[in-house]
Amino acid sequence: MIIIKGGALVCPDGLRRGDIALDGGTIAHIAAHIEPAPGDTVEDASGCWVFPGFIDAHTHLQCWTGMDWTADSFETGTRAAACGGTTTIVDYATADRGVTMDEALDEWHRRADGTCTANYGFHMAIADWGPDSAPQMRRMRDAGVSSFKTYLAYDHLKLTDAETLQCLECVRDLDAVLCVHCENGDIVNELQREVLAAGITGPEGHPLSRPAEAEADAVSRLLYLANIAGAKVNVVHLSTKLGLEVIRAARTRGQQGIFVETCPQYLTLDDTRYLEVGEDGFAGAKYVMSPPLRKPADIAALRDAVRAGEVDSIATDHCSFNLHGQKDRGVGDFTKIPNGGPGIEHRPAVMATTFEGELGPMELMRLMSEGPARVFGMWPRKGRLAEGADADICVWDPSARWTISAATQQQAVDYTPYEGMEAHGRAHLVYVNGVLAARDGAPTGEKPGTYVRRS
Repeated sequence: MIIIKGGALVCPDGLRRGDIALDGGTIAHIAAHIEPAPGDTVEDASGCWVFPGFIDAHTHLQCWTGMDWTADSFETGTRAAACGGTTTIVDYATADRGVTMDEALDEWHRRADGTCTANYGFHMAIADWGPDSAPQMRRMRDAGVSSFKTYLAYDHLKLTDAETLQCLECVRDLDAVLCVHCENGDIVNELQREVLAAGITGPEGHPLSRPAEAEADAVSRLLYLANIAGAKVNVVHLSTKLGLEVIRAARTRGQQGIFVETCPQYLTLDDTRYLEVGEDGFAGAKYVMSPPLRKPADIAALRDAVRAGEVDSIATDHCSFNLHGQKDRGVGDFTKIPNGGPGIEHRPAVMATTFEGELGPMELMRLMSEGPARVFGMWPRKGRLAEGADADICVWDPSARWTISAATQQQAVDYTPYEGMEAHGRAHLVYVNGVLAARDGAPTGEKPGTYVRRS
């Protein structure tokens, strides 16, 4: 067995000092003291927090986005995730138009199976709706996919409101969750034309074409549709105060089954980043993601919501593209910059650092482990320290001090939006299914990640 000794265990019912024993892929025993037997591996966790492995429930790895392939494969992306303390990801498999969900799921398995350091599950994104869509969704449910995604933006992905309602009704009947990208795509398309016509072609045009109102309008439509259907929804990558106010209003009306996800970038970075010049005059393109970075007032409102417990999970929307060779194809037209940014490796450190003194280990655990496990059908196997749970563990050293840099990251992309940030805390030991996958930010070379069937 592997015995992790003397750490502060972040358990569902609170913190306690103790030891934890891993036997194969399972937590075998938790106690104040566990005496090692001959042959046991002992790791000293004194001064560390022992978390259930973090879960990133919003990633796009090895994915064609309509413009280009993402820079990170499942191999590089899950390796980076594990080095940061994340032991499970849930990636968006996408059934593009003309592709069945069964074909998409098979393709995502081909990309991921046998290559992953962290565990992986799949949401199923639906870009086309027809008579066979509901039976396909039932087959996905049988295959361990308990969440789906639709879009209210992007012409090649979005469903109509009527199609979204039909999808929500199926989600309700399957006791699943629908994740939705909430932007009014028609408004975005029109504003993109207007901004370009005004001669604004650089990255600063991106947030101008995707205002907060476009998000709030889409969140409102989604929540009313979900209320009609009686379905559970997850508002992904919430970025605005206006969108948050819409969610608060629906909850105040008594609507149930509303889950909220936001991301570190919307809690730390504002839209002045689009004005960065850099060596080639195009550094602002690093931050072209959708939704875009917002105003300081939006950041403040979302941080308040996180502290107040109104947010269910923190994910990354990791969708990495290199600045050079990919994003710079949009020089002269910001609409041609591939949308997305990296974050899968640095989410725990960014959260622990920027909320230092505001969120303790219990709150971080609920946002990055327990919350996503509960929302996405992995609880109680994952997201908690308990005997019989999966042996996915992050031993976190809160005293570590290090600088986030693209030069030392595992993500297969040529930048990080958190370049130069002094991080307070680091994943010291990371176990995936009881196998040591990373130590002090470096991979061990093991690939113990397996597919997670979700209930």
